[in-house]
Amino acid sequence: MNTEETKAKRKNLLLYNLIFIVVCGGVFLFLWNAPEETTKHMPNDENHAKFLKMDKKEAEKFCEECHSPEGIAPLPEDHPPKYRCLFCHKRDQ
Repeated sequence: MNTEETKAKRKNLLLYNLIFIVVCGGVFLFLWNAPEETTKHMPNDENHAKFLKMDKKEAEKFCEECHSPEGIAPLPEDHPPKYRCLFCHKRDQ
């Protein structure tokens, strides 16, 4: 290998490393500036106690019993999709 080829490879390697660092920095800044979690956790009360030990998908099947429009705690009209409750409303463990 001659000196020119070695210099060209080093230059390419340096360029790729700089691009990698810039991309990683951008991802870091994006995540650093993400808003804090504002969604309420699932209540840790008598009504929800039985769901704490269930698998998420199994527990989500029961949410509409109380949180349907006719239930004791209906969801607001602008609530996002109702089939993934525990995706947003984390359980306190």
